Amino acid sequence: MFIHIVGGGPKDHLPSLSCYDGEHVRWIGVDRGTKTLLEAGIRPMRAFGDFDSLTAEEIASLQKMLDHLDIWPAEKDKTDMEIALDWAVQQEAEKIRIFGATGGRLDHLFGNVQLLIKYAEKPIEMIDKQNIVTIHLPGTHTVSYDERYRYVSYLPVSDDITGMTLEGFKYPLTNCHIFRGSTLCISNELIQASGTFSFSKGILMMIRSSDAGTI
Repeated sequence: MFIHIVGGGPKDHLPSLSCYDGEHVRWIGVDRGTKTLLEAGIRPMRAFGDFDSLTAEEIASLQKMLDHLDIWPAEKDKTDMEIALDWAVQQEAEKIRIFGATGGRLDHLFGNVQLLIKYAEKPIEMIDKQNIVTIHLPGTHTVSYDERYRYVSYLPVSDDITGMTLEGFKYPLTNCHIFRGSTLCISNELIQASGTFSFSKGILMMIRSSDAGTI
């Protein structure tokens, strides 16, 4: 099972959601993202949020259409996305993908990145039209070449990354110490079908990107 969550971010930042649909995919709407899903012809199995971005008429329509619409108060200690993601990780999905979580308000963007860090041990991707963001713990990880996302960047989430090694990349590294604030690992590229990145200590963010208009 794959769980795909759609938030209320700008639609022009979304990839084609139909490309990520399938028999084993369960869709979750978050606030206005619920309406985005329905407009794309996808019926979410569940929806979460305070829905303060929708009108009373739109909310009433959603209540008629969906079996599980979890409406929360606007004043709460978690964002709508965190509520949805907390639920999703309890389902033990093979992978969770988050859409509609970038663009627009920067506070929501950085808050959603924090959620990836919160669940660093879980297989979660945050995807928009130009980027895929993932968080990684120490170990050896394989990354495959994808023409849609040619550029591969790494950013320390923790204070530093120990033993950073890149193999199969245009700009390789061997046992390098990377400090938070460094741009050393920005905009690398794979030079073969797959490569590996490994490190022994820290928390690392990987961003796979394309130039504007290439996807």
